[in-house]
Amino acid sequence: MTRAPRAELIPALLLIGGLACARTPASPGQGVAGQAPAAAPAQAPVPSYEVRLGKATYEHYCQTCHGETGAGDGFNAYNLDPHPRDLSDPTFQKTKSDADLLDAIRRGGAGVGLTPLMPPWGHTLSDRQIDDLLLYLRSLRRPPG
Repeated sequence: MTRAPRAELIPALLLIGGLACARTPASPGQGVAGQAPAAAPAQAPVPSYEVRLGKATYEHYCQTCHGETGAGDGFNAYNLDPHPRDLSDPTFQKTKSDADLLDAIRRGGAGVGLTPLMPPWGHTLSDRQIDDLLLYLRSLRRPPG
């Protein structure tokens, strides 16, 4: 005949079992068995919501000509003369103001004295979409050199 454990022994057994499974925390700056932890990989900052919206607009309307990175090497770029502008060029990014870019997006190339091959997007895109697109275009800037 087996006996049922006594009720007063159950908390003691749980405590002993919990202590047996507990780990000793490593000291700060140490990993397992005193080893230094592996360095966490550097992560790029997460773009803002507006930049992500601008990217979606860019991918839909601009990427075909200006390319994935804005370098002016999109799928359709080689069918155009002149080729689309490199939007990631540091000099271009530095010399063009936000107002210049917004005007070119709204009025198109012909509207700002450039090639008529860039269509005007002012009647297609909302003001918010154009503002978000500008934020995304500014994020395309590559480092000089």
